[in-house]
Amino acid sequence: MLSRSCQEDKAIASAHIEHIDELIRVAEGRQTERDELIVNSWRRCIDGHKLDPTVLRPAVIVEDSRLREHRDAMEELLRTARFGVEALYRQVAGLGYVLLLTDNQGITVDYIGDESTTDYLRQAGLYLGADWNEARAGTNGTGTAIATGEALTVHQCDHFDATHIPLTCTVAPIFDPFGNLSAVLDISALASPREKSSQYLALQIVKSFAHRIETANLIRTSSRSWIVKLTSNQALAEVDIEYVLVLDSSGRITGFNHSARQLLAGELRINWRDSSRIMGRLFSDFFDCEVDSLTRFVGSSAIERNVVRLSGSERSLFIQVVPPASMRVLPAASASQECKLPPPLKAVAGEEPSIQKNLNKLSRLLNTNMSILVNGETGTGKEFLAKAIHQSSARARGAFIPVNCAALPENLIESELFGYDGGSFTGALEKGKKGLIREAHGGTLFLDEIGDMPLASQTRLLRVLAEREVTPIGGTRPTAVDMRVIAATHRDLLDLVKQGRFREDLYFRLNGVTIALPPLRERGDCAWIVRQLLDKRPYADGSARSISQPALGVLAAYHWPGNIRELVNVIDFACAVASDPEIDTDDLPDQVFARGVDTSDDDGAEPSQAASSEEAELLRQQLARAQWNVSAAARLMGIDRTTLHRRMRRLGVTLRPRSA
Repeated sequence: MLSRSCQEDKAIASAHIEHIDELIRVAEGRQTERDELIVNSWRRCIDGHKLDPTVLRPAVIVEDSRLREHRDAMEELLRTARFGVEALYRQVAGLGYVLLLTDNQGITVDYIGDESTTDYLRQAGLYLGADWNEARAGTNGTGTAIATGEALTVHQCDHFDATHIPLTCTVAPIFDPFGNLSAVLDISALASPREKSSQYLALQIVKSFAHRIETANLIRTSSRSWIVKLTSNQALAEVDIEYVLVLDSSGRITGFNHSARQLLAGELRINWRDSSRIMGRLFSDFFDCEVDSLTRFVGSSAIERNVVRLSGSERSLFIQVVPPASMRVLPAASASQECKLPPPLKAVAGEEPSIQKNLNKLSRLLNTNMSILVNGETGTGKEFLAKAIHQSSARARGAFIPVNCAALPENLIESELFGYDGGSFTGALEKGKKGLIREAHGGTLFLDEIGDMPLASQTRLLRVLAEREVTPIGGTRPTAVDMRVIAATHRDLLDLVKQGRFREDLYFRLNGVTIALPPLRERGDCAWIVRQLLDKRPYADGSARSISQPALGVLAAYHWPGNIRELVNVIDFACAVASDPEIDTDDLPDQVFARGVDTSDDDGAEPSQAASSEEAELLRQQLARAQWNVSAAARLMGIDRTTLHRRMRRLGVTLRPRSA
């Protein structure tokens, strides 16, 4: 930290003493001008949590392994929330705020802040992995929101612990479809004006974004149910979704966003926290509309006529209804083939024949203990496939433990994998460490980049796989482990075996079945992958995203050196900059307009510059005749679509090229 003068230290000490005196007065039952939420929290800290107001507690940052557990537990919500988090940060970054997303236990699972102030932010607890549970940290924005379910600002001396007096924290809770608090969105600052009213606008902004994230997550997770969107504002009905209800086929409420819960609780004149009084009730119990009548609001563009009334108050709301996915018109593509696969495996590939063949093979091996070796370039989705195998099997009840063998330092890989007993070496934790292999007991151990594992560690791993038991470093008694092993690599392991850099016996122990994932440039389902990614990234108002045909053509023609990982980054970029739900070419990053590195064509010829120019122009004319539809153009030219894509990359032809 920056050095402080003696006078500044005295001022800080004086502020701490004054703050502690006020806490003690409140504990004794005397009056204060603080908000009721703050006063109640202070009393909880003293009477319930038994916190000593005179003790200064440093911020706690949890270990990486524990953070990973908390992040994995809310992986789906994190994916949806990330876009809202980034959009919110763009609005408040210039004002000195840090943005945090915590889970319902107060652990910070996502964070965006100014990298130049990282040390200060970490020390203050405004950092990834920070623990803001009220029972440990006292009154604070996140912890108090978890305790109350309310959006609020905890400003400077509102904090219980005097350590946090410099901070201002403005937060809003995010609820799951059943009304349970699942996360807290927090914007905090290291310094701010003295007046708490200075944070009023911040509170409105964070409440708005928490509502958007919550609503988007509700819609994303409810595709198999009826979704009812309601708003009081006709002019903004298409983009401003206030209330969302999820109904089953009989018209009973099975989910809602927080605004809808508050609306219906008001109709019943009950506390909104009592969700049990709302869940399972008929839609017609609250609105003058029977469930059979909801179908007339599906796909209707005359929003001004789509009105229902609240039964109790006669208040009118504009309504839009989205039917279950099973009732929507879907493209007829390999439905008979897909239905044989569990949902997680279905999500791995669209109409790519080589992958579908492998997935069908895997579906018959899901509940065996056979080891699986996944080959593929970096970024082709090896870990995604491994997770899908785990989630589709009976081992889904256990943990999925990923280990990046290339990222672990050689001197730590054995202690991380096999664990150790307390005091077994200098620096070892007193209570020892379980190790990732034992954490995978009952589940799946995923060894990514197995080709980079040191030979000494390979020997120990071979013994574990052969004997199905592990002995921690410094230990004498082995522990039995029941796990499936999935390994992945972008290297040629047989070539490494020949070089003496990989054990042959370990190789044959790992490749019970070998699966090869092709690079994205060789796959024919790029459009399908793009649609899957967009489905998980709804627009800020919760509506579905789409992509224009020209933009999709640009993506299909790109050579993708970073494979699916690069495509994910491109889609994230496009979603962040797009001003409309539909992504167009102007929303794509510059990199995808570059010519591909693959200069080969189906005939293997290398054209001259003049010939290449003429051929490119002819190809553009043929594409234009087919209205820039690649499949139609390929049929007109008598070639397959993959060949046409290769030819387009070689000649630098894109679909409706980006204007300068």
